[in-house]
Amino acid sequence: MAAPSALPPPATPQHGPFALLNDEPVAEPGADLLGAGAAARQLAGLLVASRDSTPFTLAVDAGWGMGKSSLMRLVDAELAQAPEVHTVWYNAWTSTGADALEGLIKSVLMRFDRRVLRRGLARVTEQRALLRAVRALSTVAAGPLGVAGLVDELWKSLSVNSQARNEMRTAIGDLVKEWSETAEFRPRRLLVVFIDDLDRCSEETVLAVCEAVKVYLDVPGLAFVVGCDRSALGPNGLLHDLSPAGSAFMEKIFQTSYRIPAADNYGVKDYIRWCARTAGVAPLLDDALVELLAQRSDRNPRRIKRLVNGFVLEATLNPVWRDFGPGAVIRTLLIQYFYPDFYRMMTGPSGTIDGDVVAEFRAYREVRRTLLTAGAGPGEDELRAARDFLARYDLLLPDPLGASGEAVLAVLERQLPNEFPGLVVNPAFTSLVDELTGRQDADRLLLRLREGPPGSDGEPTRMSREWAPVWQGVQGARVDGYTTGFGPPLAWPGDGPYPGQGGMGASPQPAPYPAQQTPYPAQQPAPYPEPPTPYGGYPQPTPYLPGQQQAGYPAQAGPPVPGPYPAPGRYPVPAFDVLWVDDQPDRKGVVREVLEALGAQVNHVPKSAAAVQALRHRTPDLLISDISRGSDHSAGFEMVERLKADGNYDGPVVFFTIRRSTDREERAAALGASLTNNAQELRDLALAVLREHTALPGDTAAPAVEATSVVRSQAPARQRRVVTTGLHGLSVLWVDDVVASVRELAMDLRREGATVQLADTERDALDWLAAHRVDLLLSDITRNGDGEAGFVFAKKLRDEGRYVGPLGFFAGRINPDREARARAVGALGVTTDAVVVRRWAEQIAQELR
Repeated sequence: MAAPSALPPPATPQHGPFALLNDEPVAEPGADLLGAGAAARQLAGLLVASRDSTPFTLAVDAGWGMGKSSLMRLVDAELAQAPEVHTVWYNAWTSTGADALEGLIKSVLMRFDRRVLRRGLARVTEQRALLRAVRALSTVAAGPLGVAGLVDELWKSLSVNSQARNEMRTAIGDLVKEWSETAEFRPRRLLVVFIDDLDRCSEETVLAVCEAVKVYLDVPGLAFVVGCDRSALGPNGLLHDLSPAGSAFMEKIFQTSYRIPAADNYGVKDYIRWCARTAGVAPLLDDALVELLAQRSDRNPRRIKRLVNGFVLEATLNPVWRDFGPGAVIRTLLIQYFYPDFYRMMTGPSGTIDGDVVAEFRAYREVRRTLLTAGAGPGEDELRAARDFLARYDLLLPDPLGASGEAVLAVLERQLPNEFPGLVVNPAFTSLVDELTGRQDADRLLLRLREGPPGSDGEPTRMSREWAPVWQGVQGARVDGYTTGFGPPLAWPGDGPYPGQGGMGASPQPAPYPAQQTPYPAQQPAPYPEPPTPYGGYPQPTPYLPGQQQAGYPAQAGPPVPGPYPAPGRYPVPAFDVLWVDDQPDRKGVVREVLEALGAQVNHVPKSAAAVQALRHRTPDLLISDISRGSDHSAGFEMVERLKADGNYDGPVVFFTIRRSTDREERAAALGASLTNNAQELRDLALAVLREHTALPGDTAAPAVEATSVVRSQAPARQRRVVTTGLHGLSVLWVDDVVASVRELAMDLRREGATVQLADTERDALDWLAAHRVDLLLSDITRNGDGEAGFVFAKKLRDEGRYVGPLGFFAGRINPDREARARAVGALGVTTDAVVVRRWAEQIAQELR
């Protein structure tokens, strides 16, 4: 026999020893790392012993990520060993609105025996036609799917009309009674229904689930265990729009609650070490970093996993960290996760004089202490530092301090980011900043976070020795080769140079956005190459417009909407042009994402001069601008002031800036502009302009549309304005069953000269409409537990011709279904933002003038 040939050497692994953690709940007692098993055994025992006390509902109460699902899964595992105890799971997050009621009831029915379901269906249908009974029986004979088909037939019979629904509880009670009776009648069968993720759901879904539990399934033999954060379901949470009657109903749902306590400190530390071992980074987390994670995560298991996963991703993907150690990564991640607004300023263009917002914050903290010092007073060094800092904001240090110091501080804080006053009194944040800046390499670290790593065209750098422990235990890792280069510290195998794009926590930097093919002149400065087709060869996104079905969601069923309001999709879609001025567009890519999602054609220019040149040839529908450019921290304001003074542009303006302060907000308002650093708010502002833009002037064929348009100016686009001053002469009717929740907003409109009538019932609203002129109708959506009441009432008004004017919905939540329903009744839209309500009012007031 020939000798076997030598085996080839093992191939180099294509992946490293590092892994990400999943977020699945613990399902087996052996996997319990935080001691929830003991509580699960006790809860399971109580449920079994209480079977004769059913029905009842137990809430497993805890905050986000504190182990509700894991505890419930462990309880389920314990109940599997109890005689005549059955369980069923229902994830409320998988359903929406009224579907949740049907889904939960069907989930319960599916757990019953086929014979019980057959008899129940026979009882329900005995008064109905023979054909119905035959159809039900044929479903029973449908093999493995017989139970599901039988449940469908039962649901159809039990929910066919209001009378059947009134009898549903009795019918389900009979089913449960028959199913729960065993041959010996002792012990009775018990069905424990676990409902998870209720606190993640919409108001309509929460109410539908609670209706199913309390109204239809509240029968002996059923026990409900509901995982939720009770505070999230309270009047200050998801159900803040609930009527008093609805709040009283919610109080009856839970007979008792178990609040999951936070794990003890030793258990949490062991859990962190287990997570680190599983992810392959245990050698990098010493006792000090484990203690830091335990305290900063509030001992929350989900936060711990999130932080460990973030650490793995940063260390394996981001080359910034090769020069710094694990401690720098962890502390920066903590700022990113828990203080995201400050993190954006720390890693982006913050608008400070030297670009270092961390130094600005620390200096502000010291100056604040100096200005508020009483008694002996600060030393000469502190006074000198305070004078230098205040001079940067054109302020003088008062002498003596006293009350004058407080006055100067108030003026100073108007120029600083809005987040500073709250963060400076937050010891968790200030200590985190001190730990980060206490590093010897802090200045270099903060610079790298702002500017990103050095490119691969420079000199290769030597990796920080703080990463060495993880490599020393990896078989096959090169002793020396991995330490010099460009790549991330935990890159695998790291043979080639790394491009080194992006900063800490940043996504890989995309290629520059190509300029859109717009009617702007060819000689206009173009910072990006011109693509062969619009949008770089990709399909142009469908504009999101009032009266049109949004792409990606199913069209509403039924015939065309009747009545005197506009039918969806009736008019052609005009172009929506946006001129965006920003010298660092790659740091604010969200602007382009938001605008293009609305179907806008975005023309970007980096400087004021290029903006002026573009405006000479075409007036856009919206101008978006930064504020700071280079060392000029008011460049955006000055550009808009000149444009208005010269008559080059008088349309809507939005300032999008990372740094948001009171002074900046007031200066923007003085220019008739809006200011935001939030993507959702930017979308709402742009959408308001888009809706105004799509109200086509000169439409004489459809007078009903005239009534619902916001702006109907016959002037050219250059003359259009969205923002005006004063609401004098505007008559507003605001319908909300909890008028106290909107009274302050109504007062703001009244201060501007509007007449605002509040109505908490539809009858009051109808009476007011019959006797008064109304220029704008504002409405809630959910009333007295009915998640569609606002839409139903609006449609009634339209169909009966009682009101065909501008209509807007102000609610606690926006989703695609609500936006589609609003468009179907010709509404201005759905918003959660008082700024948008004010904008609607200003637009209509301008139209009236």
